[in-house]
Amino acid sequence: MKTFRKYGLLIICLAGLNIANAQTVNSFSVQQAADYAKKNAVQVKNALLDILIQKQTNRDITSIALPQVSGSAGINNYLVIPTTLLPGQVVGQPAGTYVPVKFGTKWNASAGVSLSQIVFDGQVFIALKARNGTITYQEQIAKLTEENIVANVHKIYYQLVTGKIQIELLDANIVRLEKLKRDVQIMYDNGFTEKVDIDKLAVQLANLQTEKLKYNNLIANGYYGLKTLMGMPIKDSLVLTDTLDDNKIREGVLEASQYKYTDRKDFQILETANKLNALNVRRYKLSAIPSFALVGNYALQAQRSKFDFFGKGDWFSTSFIGLQMQVPIFNGFALKARTQKARLELQKTKNQTETLKINIDSEVEGAKNNFTTAVASMDFQKKNMALAEKVYGQTKKKYEIGTGSATEINTAQLDLKTAQTNYITALSEAIIAKIDFLKATGKL
Repeated sequence: MKTFRKYGLLIICLAGLNIANAQTVNSFSVQQAADYAKKNAVQVKNALLDILIQKQTNRDITSIALPQVSGSAGINNYLVIPTTLLPGQVVGQPAGTYVPVKFGTKWNASAGVSLSQIVFDGQVFIALKARNGTITYQEQIAKLTEENIVANVHKIYYQLVTGKIQIELLDANIVRLEKLKRDVQIMYDNGFTEKVDIDKLAVQLANLQTEKLKYNNLIANGYYGLKTLMGMPIKDSLVLTDTLDDNKIREGVLEASQYKYTDRKDFQILETANKLNALNVRRYKLSAIPSFALVGNYALQAQRSKFDFFGKGDWFSTSFIGLQMQVPIFNGFALKARTQKARLELQKTKNQTETLKINIDSEVEGAKNNFTTAVASMDFQKKNMALAEKVYGQTKKKYEIGTGSATEINTAQLDLKTAQTNYITALSEAIIAKIDFLKATGKL
């Protein structure tokens, strides 16, 4: 029995050690959380895979401009040897007549190798020129994906930070009310107040504890959401090390006020799309001119009455080199339609670029107004919270010396809690407004 307990305890300890080892504790600042998301978020991973896919596509395009070498081999067994008609006079027959004869052997074999090399092809030339642009396009999409992930990480991170502040304020209110309830209980025991005053405080305490429970649940779910967004295993522990205050909200905003369209990732993508569409127009224009290719071939052929190609016997060779020219003459107006379609697509992206400029200006101005209003509201609510704390302190003193009523102190307590909630809300709205402003100016 002692042995069982001994090894049972060892097994439990080892199991606990394995659980501890399976869980990773991550203490992250908001920047570290964003960097982690850039490496592990599935959206970013797929965007990076798209870059690799495009590189392989470019290699496929490049291969068209490289020498093309192919080999061929074949063996034919003529069940019926082909018949050839010879003019009659060749074999002493009257003119105008033909004599059927069979030439060749039952078995024929051939083997050869051919080579071709494009000298000039307008479409291939433009495709090669567009390779760098297509990689840039995919890289810019990846950066935009990263930016969107980073923006959402910042928002959820700071919402959780403000949630922690809210919990701290709720704890302070609970402690304050518990102390007040004890003081009122003493006053009640000495006949200076009514039982209903204690009951009112008990109701407020229950409400605060219920609210704290809800906030804890929201924060826990928020952590799950942040981990999912970052690509972090849910079982891992995440500790947020950054704090949030008025000064942090104002940091870096002045520098972001000066912006350029090219700072925006989506604008960069449209610029690259314009360049690629312009190249597409050139591609169809150049496809209307002749293309040239060098060609070469070397082949061996053998004929046998029996299947004996690996024994003695002659193999006859042939070879050639040449220059081929392909001239497009008429393709049913398909080229004209493709060229016009490419021009329309180019005009479309140009229109989108001009529209995006207007949208960026509107988005920046709107984000700036939202940030200014949010900061003003945050400052006002902070002052209001300080005033509510002062009013509560004064009301409590009046109540303790008997010059104030229970209604007054209950009202002061509720006003303080409302002011605190309003401040936390304003603080959260201010940091989100800042993130939106930085994203709008391309400075996030």
